[in-house]
Amino acid sequence: MRHTSLRAVAVATATVGLFAGTISAVAAAPSDVEAASSGYAPGLVAAMERDLNLSTAQAVAQLEAQENLAVTQQGLAKSLGATYAGAWVEGTDALHVAVTDATEAADVRAAGATPVTVDNSLKALDAWTADLDGALSSSDVTTYRVDVQTNQIVVDVVKGAEAEVAAAVAAAGVPADAVTLATATERPRTLINVIGGNAYYIDNVSRCSVGFSATGGFVTAGHCGDVGSTTTSPTGTFTRSSFPGNDYGYVSTGSDDVSVGAVNNYAGGNVAVQGSTPAAVGATVCRSGSTTGWHCGTIQALNATVNYAEGSVTGLIRTNVCAEPGDSGGSLLAGSQAQGMTSGGSGNCTSGGQTYFQPVGEALSAAGVSLVTS
Repeated sequence: MRHTSLRAVAVATATVGLFAGTISAVAAAPSDVEAASSGYAPGLVAAMERDLNLSTAQAVAQLEAQENLAVTQQGLAKSLGATYAGAWVEGTDALHVAVTDATEAADVRAAGATPVTVDNSLKALDAWTADLDGALSSSDVTTYRVDVQTNQIVVDVVKGAEAEVAAAVAAAGVPADAVTLATATERPRTLINVIGGNAYYIDNVSRCSVGFSATGGFVTAGHCGDVGSTTTSPTGTFTRSSFPGNDYGYVSTGSDDVSVGAVNNYAGGNVAVQGSTPAAVGATVCRSGSTTGWHCGTIQALNATVNYAEGSVTGLIRTNVCAEPGDSGGSLLAGSQAQGMTSGGSGNCTSGGQTYFQPVGEALSAAGVSLVTS
């Protein structure tokens, strides 16, 4: 049983436009909107309408556009190689791709994205972030992450500790001009709750949320239970758990339990899980958890590091989706694609806040299991 908190920061820019044309075409034919909407779980589209102030047509068009953008982003990341510096979505369908070599701009434009020339490659930023893992373990640092939109590593620091943190960055050998210090207004906490509810229970004491069904069980947050911890509803045992450092766990369930490739949308239905293609910064995502149900927002950063009271967790997905205690371990989806499991966050679903997620791929790989899809 471990408990702690989270916080965040976001950025943006702009680019192309498949979305406007898609919306006008859909708006002209309501029956087409209904048909397209039925391709997604009703709860998914409804939650996007509620949380993002979208019409049904806009929600459907955004999901379709972002599915295409994810393919473009992954293709460019592979083809650009060492010059790739990250990508993000602004608005609904504006994909920006950062490169360190201006000669690559033509290839980015040819793929339908907007090139942005920057100084630091994503590989370099990720390497420097790794160099900071030991240097920024101080409690005065609440979180740090790669921000592809500013081409910087953003470090959230308790007010008054900026000079000490700047010195730690320098001692780690990370270039000062690659780091931005931001003032932290709230300390992170993991979203676990010892009060009973639905979802699943650990050692008959605490409650967390199932992440995604996997071969022989399910993945969830590592801070929810240690190896050997038992669960009920469903009955199982933690056979993998990593926290801090990571925040993933795998629960092996009984043979009587049926693993379903779906996520509860808390609207009387389920969202089918069809894969685990990573989404870009700026993409719309929705989270499911046993305390607050289904909520949506956007990805603000990838490869974020959070310093909980129990220790640092690296490589997290940062979002502006709200969450609360007991939602820990729950599912994060981009359309039908599994993204990660709820690690922790700041704020709540009344005032809003930020939430961080452990990427699902790392958890599946560590446990040696496969995602169950529908």
